[in-house]
Amino acid sequence: MSFLSAMQNRYTTKVYDSSKKISPEKLKSLKEILRLSPSSINSQPWQFTFVSNESTKKILAEASFFNKPKILQCDTLVVFSRIDNLELFEKLISETLPEGAVNYYKQFVKPLPKENIKIWFDKQVYIALGVLLSACAEMGIDATPMEGIETVKYNEILNHKNYSTLFAVAIGYRDENDANQPKLNPKSRRPFDNIIKSI
Repeated sequence: MSFLSAMQNRYTTKVYDSSKKISPEKLKSLKEILRLSPSSINSQPWQFTFVSNESTKKILAEASFFNKPKILQCDTLVVFSRIDNLELFEKLISETLPEGAVNYYKQFVKPLPKENIKIWFDKQVYIALGVLLSACAEMGIDATPMEGIETVKYNEILNHKNYSTLFAVAIGYRDENDANQPKLNPKSRRPFDNIIKSI
């Protein structure tokens, strides 16, 4: 299957088949793909938590509003978090990044108000979301990105230290009767010429 075909086939899954499991090999590949995600100056201000334990998933599902059924049905829940401790972040980049990248941060990012720095972090994490969704499509894994969760409760449940939950992604395999899949509910996108411009 070409990447284009994979993207045509992917969709936001509403109902999962809980009897179908993602192989350990595919989960390992997804973890490595996320680790390789790009970020500005290679800042990597993130943490990705893969939750396959059913008991933990049930607890998280209770803090997920209308997304509860998807979390209970999916194989694994991937929680995306951004670093919340600026001192720790600056220590990490000083130890791992080249001088030019560190200087870019010091000159253009560090002078910003704290909340703006964290918004910059958030943008990097959303790049990783795109990588995960694309990887899942290419691997034939279904996915549901979800901002509709109680992030503070997620932090407490997962015992996050120095990181703060932004959103989660349910991954697994669609139920064959899921009405939202493209073969039953064709994708709705704006016309090509309205979105794509060539100069």
